[in-house]
Amino acid sequence: MHDVADLALDLADFISASPTPYHAVAEAVARLTAAGFTEQPETAEWDTAPGGRYLVRDGTILAWWQRSDVSPLRIFAAHTDSPTLKVKPLPDTGTGGWRQVAVEVYGGALWNSWLDRDLGLAGRLSLYDGTSVLVNVARPLLRVPQLAIHLDRSVNQGLTLDPQQNLLPIWGLGASREGDLLAFLASEVGVDGAEIAAHDLVVHDLTLPARLGEHGELLAAPRLDNLSSVHAGITALVAAAERDPSTTPVFVGFDHEEIGSATATGAAGPLLETLLTHLAGGFDARSRVFATSRALSVDVTHAAHPNYLHLHDPGHRALPNEGPSLKVNANQRYATDAPGAAAWQRACRTAGVGSQFFVGRNTVPCGSTVGPIIATRLGIRTVDVGIPVLSMHSARELCGVEDPAHLVAAATEFLTDAR
Repeated sequence: MHDVADLALDLADFISASPTPYHAVAEAVARLTAAGFTEQPETAEWDTAPGGRYLVRDGTILAWWQRSDVSPLRIFAAHTDSPTLKVKPLPDTGTGGWRQVAVEVYGGALWNSWLDRDLGLAGRLSLYDGTSVLVNVARPLLRVPQLAIHLDRSVNQGLTLDPQQNLLPIWGLGASREGDLLAFLASEVGVDGAEIAAHDLVVHDLTLPARLGEHGELLAAPRLDNLSSVHAGITALVAAAERDPSTTPVFVGFDHEEIGSATATGAAGPLLETLLTHLAGGFDARSRVFATSRALSVDVTHAAHPNYLHLHDPGHRALPNEGPSLKVNANQRYATDAPGAAAWQRACRTAGVGSQFFVGRNTVPCGSTVGPIIATRLGIRTVDVGIPVLSMHSARELCGVEDPAHLVAAATEFLTDAR
């Protein structure tokens, strides 16, 4: 198993380098390249020589170890996006002598968690010549200020936020002028502001990941949902690639999970199906290969919240540092079934890590993942798992420092288990 402290530190570095899905993909590519993987462009002829490959489209990345012969597929699926505030196409706004940035909420963010934080700005700038440039202002630039209690004495009895009115970040003083923000970003990356045709930009929390607790047993960080899974998937793929040649390990980090996955680069799109069809030997052969394949849908789990235990099922709570959670839902909001659960339990036992069950309380509907989408689209047996995370969907989340290492160890076994 990877060293717990080293892997937690490596996860922290990965998160800090990945304020957006595009940056997460770029960081994943750097790590895969260092491990000997090479790019498979979508427009190029398929490379069937044995070895590591990766394919990138926007904020989605697929990576795999090409085998000499067709073998059962073992898939690790995660997502690269996180709830945040996304910049609108015409960002420059403001009133009352303050310059502000027009944003809209992306995904199911906890709005109040973005208040009174030092925020950066990151994403991609698309130019008229057809290229795109990554940008990351990783220093205090923006802030969504909360109203002083003197102006709302009842705020501690219930905070109500209007996302159109109350979530606009401040970034300067004076009158707002159209083009100011993009001109500033252009200067940050050394391009001509007049050549910026469009952009995909989000705000991000600047507080660095940190270990918490008397013995440093917790990790606090932004975007644990779901970069903790992306990091684990890349790490497990590299570890699995040189092991048992009787399986073909595959990793996919989808964009747009937080908004439903129904996009060209989301789990409901064609990218994974196209890749797996290639690896299975073509459309006519794939049904036989898919029947012996398995997918692991890896997304964080709601950790038992000590201040709100009444919202959790008393017999199926997920606790930090007790091993990854096997997520089960009778209505298939998670794709886990008994044979898939057995395969995951076997992987955990082989890896020597704990495993626990998570089932939502009957009166509190659970969320969902890419798992049911993969199972529905491809007919591949799929298991939903994840590490327990507290304050999910907030600007900053909390997990056990041992959990990333446990997840990598079990996932590596899952990717190489041919049974």
